[in-house]
Amino acid sequence: MTYNPGYFNIKSDKLIPVDEFVEKVLYEPNIGYYTKKIPFGSQGDFVTAPTISNLFSEIIGIWIVSTWEKLGKPKNFNFVELGPGDGSLARVLVDTFKKFPEVNKSIHIYLYEKSDLLKNVQKKKLKGSKVKWIQNFNKIKKGPIIFFGNEFFDAIPIKQFSYEKNSLYEKCYIINPTSGLNEAYQKASLGDVAKIKTFKVFKGLKFIEYPKLGLIELDKMIKKIKELSGGILLIDYGYLNIVKRSTLQTVMKNKKMDMDSLFKNLGRADITSLVNFSLLKEYFIKKKLKVKKIVSQKFFLEKMGIIERAKILEKNMNIKQLDYMSLTLTRLLHKNLMGGLFKVMFGFKTKKSDFLGFK
Repeated sequence: MTYNPGYFNIKSDKLIPVDEFVEKVLYEPNIGYYTKKIPFGSQGDFVTAPTISNLFSEIIGIWIVSTWEKLGKPKNFNFVELGPGDGSLARVLVDTFKKFPEVNKSIHIYLYEKSDLLKNVQKKKLKGSKVKWIQNFNKIKKGPIIFFGNEFFDAIPIKQFSYEKNSLYEKCYIINPTSGLNEAYQKASLGDVAKIKTFKVFKGLKFIEYPKLGLIELDKMIKKIKELSGGILLIDYGYLNIVKRSTLQTVMKNKKMDMDSLFKNLGRADITSLVNFSLLKEYFIKKKLKVKKIVSQKFFLEKMGIIERAKILEKNMNIKQLDYMSLTLTRLLHKNLMGGLFKVMFGFKTKKSDFLGFK
């Protein structure tokens, strides 16, 4: 079945801002990409670090244990995974924490998931565990809280703007049944203009990507961090140095597509954007959070001991397993792959600041 814009309540020849378009195509009930399709794995449209190797998830588990210790071994300790995918990371975390009885007794694991379809996948994988699913953070009232998002922020639709003669215009899409998906611009709202002007990172730019919806999500987490203490660990593909072009990309069957192909496959392809980590750092600081030095995934995982852990596991592996371990480590750590393309940042409000993995 070919989905046309009408299925997504998008009227032909009507301007629709980029973030609204992407939100509809990804999350429209029953027909949006994340509401009707399992996107992960070699048979899906993309792979994530937890689906590539349990090693990644083990290392995150060890980081959480070390953070619990840094925070004074609290008897109530909350961990929230943001956009938990198919539940692979949470499954490994549950098993990892069982090896640390004191941590296991203290920790409360929550999954923050928007898609009912993915919730069902996660619940099957995590059946019998003490994991809970939440739609907001209101019921978490005691103990420090750690939020974790792996490829969470890139999946939140962004706005795009362009300056013309000192005026800011918002990029939109306009759909024509014959010519497909076309770009158009409309005058930016006064509210968006005012917000964008508060960020130093946008100064002097002609083209701007602004994660308005993402910052709204972050506000909810920051509020809870300030209330209970704790932090948010984000791992995503993105950049620190300024990018002066659109970073929107669409992927289907592990291959990038152009926007014309997207138009023909609405609801069948993923749409993401690169994360501006310099912007997030500035935002965290504005909100009175401390921020550890932003590092590459390679740096973080190696500092957390992934190579040493792999060597221990390799002692009991056959040739086929050793080859697979080598392949997965390369994908996770190589500077031209996830190792360099993915960044790791930790924003926090705690008395301690010597968290592992950043120096």
